[in-house]
Amino acid sequence: MNRLILATRNPGKIVELRQILTDAALDIELVGTDAYPEIPDVKETGVTFAENALLKAHALARATGLPAVADDSGLCVDVLGGAPGIFSARWSGRHGDDRANLELLLDQLSDIADEHRGAHFFCAAALALPDGTERVVEGRLRGTLRRAPAGTGGFGYDPVLQPLGEERTCAELTAEEKNAISHRGEAFRGLVPVVRELLG
Repeated sequence: MNRLILATRNPGKIVELRQILTDAALDIELVGTDAYPEIPDVKETGVTFAENALLKAHALARATGLPAVADDSGLCVDVLGGAPGIFSARWSGRHGDDRANLELLLDQLSDIADEHRGAHFFCAAALALPDGTERVVEGRLRGTLRRAPAGTGGFGYDPVLQPLGEERTCAELTAEEKNAISHRGEAFRGLVPVVRELLG
């Protein structure tokens, strides 16, 4: 059985990709970076989601000699020219402060009319092999931004993005509902033919 490493310490993300691989009948053992605690986290110094995903995937593949998957994702707001984008997790200046990031974004958009509050979550998922082979697959979840957070599920900007055709925000969806339409789910599902081609 091929072993594949996913560049994350988030168990939910591992479960999500493992289920996608299982549903596709791929005989792949998926582990997270916790399986290799000696490998340091990779700095995301790229200027695009794809660059950051590839940086992480290549670093893991080189360090372990095994194929590796990594993803980078964020929120892209139309009237902000695609920002926060790769800076989504540190929009307020402090990495990972979801509440501060959300409050700053809502303040910046407070004068924007509802019809101009389009946005999407974006994910680039990269697969890298130890020999340098690489593939990138993208996923998007389009929606509009609410004026106030709603829901307690998810994380990040989930409480303000309302997917197109939906009355609830991402934070009001169940985990199963969100995974079925999410940008990461779309990107991970897009990796299936790539994994089949390269790791068959």
